[in-house]
Amino acid sequence: MMRGPSSWAVAVRKPDGAIAQVCNPIASPMAKRRIWRLPVVRGVIALGESLAIGFRALAISANYAAQEEGDDGEVQTELTRGQLIFAFAIAIGFAVMLFKVTPALITDWLPIHDTAYFVIVEGGIRVTLFIVYLTVISLLPDLRRVFQYHAAEHKAINAYEAGEELEPETVQRFSLIHPRCGTAFLLWVMAIAIFVFAFFGRPAWYWLIATRILLLPVIAGLAYELIRFAGKHTDNRVLMTLLAPGLWLQRLTTREPTLDQIEVSIRALREVLDRERTAAPEASRVEVMA
Repeated sequence: MMRGPSSWAVAVRKPDGAIAQVCNPIASPMAKRRIWRLPVVRGVIALGESLAIGFRALAISANYAAQEEGDDGEVQTELTRGQLIFAFAIAIGFAVMLFKVTPALITDWLPIHDTAYFVIVEGGIRVTLFIVYLTVISLLPDLRRVFQYHAAEHKAINAYEAGEELEPETVQRFSLIHPRCGTAFLLWVMAIAIFVFAFFGRPAWYWLIATRILLLPVIAGLAYELIRFAGKHTDNRVLMTLLAPGLWLQRLTTREPTLDQIEVSIRALREVLDRERTAAPEASRVEVMA
């Protein structure tokens, strides 16, 4: 799956070996009102859009893989709106409970009285849970193929940003790590949370849970700005050194892809680039995210 400023595309290898692609416009509120383009605010909007697009892309991929045709011969490539909202709510609820509420409650049960120490320990537990979770799911055979396609997306974007030809053999030579990856974003959400939560000390357990949930959009917005800045300054060694832990973490969510998988990622990238160049022919470079 590839996303540009005004459109997104998903390419899928069907059971018969052909590649199908679906491309849709992005009706972002950021294009309508200036307030939604303000720093931090735009990060919250972008995160919500990315989650929604990600779920739709997974639905399209799953339905094409099943290749179930109706009486009219058409393949259903979208989940219903109700199914999408339900899956979205379950996934977000699980993530918030595991990585936000659980570390706060565990730390609250510990005999810690110093506020600064409390926030640091909570942050350490949160990051540890995240790394353990990624490590466990990275061992699942069924997810290996997902991680290969994840790496294929990164390689294609790296090749494009380097100005190289988008051919599988050429793209294969590039790194499977990219600074705008969602894995790095999640790690920095947890790191920034330590500093944000420090302002609130150690409140009662119910306020503790409330702050961890209600402040998530603010923290996500700050992390978005950091990742966005890093993506535009990849030649800055100091910045890349600071972001290195997030880049290392991508080793858990990426696996070396095959040329066939890279071909699929290139198809999605080209589809987005064609749409974006048609919409804004004066743009010399399109910012693409996977």
